[in-house]
Amino acid sequence: MSEKLTKNERRAQAREQARAMQEQRRRRERVRRGLTIGGIVLAAVAIVAIVAVVIVNSIRPAGPGPENMASNGIVIGQDFVAERTPATPAEGEPTPTEPRQDIVQIEIYQDYMCPVCGTFDEANRATLEQLLSSGAATVEVHPISILDRASLGTKYSTRSASAAACVAEHAPDDFWAFNSAMYDNQPAEQSSGLTNDEIVGVAEGAGVDMSTGAAECIREGRFMSWVEDATVRAGTQPLPGTEGVVADRTPTVLVNGQKYPGSPADAAGFQAFITATAGQLTGESAEPTETPAPTETPAPSETPAP
Repeated sequence: MSEKLTKNERRAQAREQARAMQEQRRRRERVRRGLTIGGIVLAAVAIVAIVAVVIVNSIRPAGPGPENMASNGIVIGQDFVAERTPATPAEGEPTPTEPRQDIVQIEIYQDYMCPVCGTFDEANRATLEQLLSSGAATVEVHPISILDRASLGTKYSTRSASAAACVAEHAPDDFWAFNSAMYDNQPAEQSSGLTNDEIVGVAEGAGVDMSTGAAECIREGRFMSWVEDATVRAGTQPLPGTEGVVADRTPTVLVNGQKYPGSPADAAGFQAFITATAGQLTGESAEPTETPAPTETPAPSETPAP
């Protein structure tokens, strides 16, 4: 049996136990404070990194535009061969296509998410292809982006227009086939649209030559910044060769600088408008060929305020 501690010894033992417990609490507190400070530091580093990315993205200069789209559109000529142009330099201005007196020049400002653009393509593709095959007209396609709000946050309009720019640069003579295939596979509004890989699949299915870098360009969204700039420009500045016309809705269709005022689904009306406008070049008129009867369509999609 151990000896009984004196009163002073018991007091000393109690003080030692209290000191040990206090030291233990202090060590736990130091560890807790260290973890808290470390978490704050890590959080601060993460915030700084996020802010840095935002700042870099906001001040990053726009890259050059795509080749063969110096006008912010690609000009398709006879037998669907595209006109070649250099890329617009970074921060440079687009170069409008020169007006011609020997041919009908048709321009289409479109959004691949826009259902009315799909309606226009369905109604008038055969007419446009006949004009291109014969060499009677050029068709200048301007892919713009006004319906990102209708793709559940995936920015399908911008991504698909960027993909079109990729095809224009890397496989320009396949552009018409790609353009048609994009409408044949057009997603509905208020859907996420096609992924970039799916757009690559659409291009491959249309026979686009993907061996020159188009697939990588599409997947990385290389020309998305260019699309945004081209969209703002088209929607806020008078279109070249027009009297104050802006592409504030899609489709906006011009024939020799004159805006087509009819229904996108009215193939007969569109062909008659082309014929009348062509007659102004030559001073003559021509009988339009037979086309489908007109049908009603919803109003064109409007461009949101920049």
